[in-house]
Amino acid sequence: MILRKSLYMFLLLTFAFSNGKVGTAVFRWAEIETGTRAIGLAGSQVASGNDISALPYNPASICFINKNELFSSASNYLAGTKHYTMAYGSKLSPSDYFGFHLFVFDSGDIPEAIANQATGENSLTGKMFKFQGLAARLSYGKQMTDRLNLGATFKILNESVTSGDLSMTGIGFDIGSNFDTGIYGLVLGMCISNFGPESRYRGDGLDIAAEEEGGSQDTQKKTDYHPMPLTFRVGFQQNAYDNGDHKVSLSIDAINPLDYSLYGTMGAEYSFMNMAFIRFGSHIGHDSAGISAGAGINYQNFTIDVAWADYDILESHLQFGLGYKF
Repeated sequence: MILRKSLYMFLLLTFAFSNGKVGTAVFRWAEIETGTRAIGLAGSQVASGNDISALPYNPASICFINKNELFSSASNYLAGTKHYTMAYGSKLSPSDYFGFHLFVFDSGDIPEAIANQATGENSLTGKMFKFQGLAARLSYGKQMTDRLNLGATFKILNESVTSGDLSMTGIGFDIGSNFDTGIYGLVLGMCISNFGPESRYRGDGLDIAAEEEGGSQDTQKKTDYHPMPLTFRVGFQQNAYDNGDHKVSLSIDAINPLDYSLYGTMGAEYSFMNMAFIRFGSHIGHDSAGISAGAGINYQNFTIDVAWADYDILESHLQFGLGYKF
């Protein structure tokens, strides 16, 4: 009954809020797949997330922390960009959890160009600029029963352009759940992320010269407000095989962003004695993201992971992650 009601609510909200306006949301860089285990599984983490690195996919994942966890990762991403992650989670009581997740995106140096209104062509100025993004998340999780976990995240997002002094700041909220159905090891995860007000660019780079506005010194160009990248996720995890030493789990997610078409991800993870891991994944119906793979090792309290993902014409990238449990 709970499973049926949860799926019905997800589908209802999906049809109510999805408007098919591609490319209209802001802060899209904050939705880049991160977390080394997650990338190896093509981002299928709504139900299978089990540590602090999965917090961006489903805040209820924080409820799988044993005591305290640290996680960090670094990735040379697409087209010369980079992103970094730092996260910390703690079990406050037998049923309460707290976490902090910081994600940084850096475009690297980009040649500056200006448009020639006469020819319609762009001309390089010889200067360089950067686009930078920062997403800071605070999360709380609650173990409601031995099978149901709930979580919520408050986030602050900021992006800036070093050329022209432009920036934009927004706030958002995520809510998620993780439910062990008790049916052949099937786990259901759901998350609605990026509830929040619209945002727009501000800064001195929007100032208009006095002669352009009849002598006014305080005039700025107006920028439009745009919505947060509201996203709905539902996913399943199934333990396909488990004899104690060897374990195989399968995961699949359906993802419906506000400003993009519905697509899916799926992954498989093999575990040997919970010490060595091999992962594979694939995106379904995505314009550029394709297959992925990864591996990991647990040694004492440390976890070392590596993941690779292919993005078709955008080529591929590697990500390395390090976790510590104490």
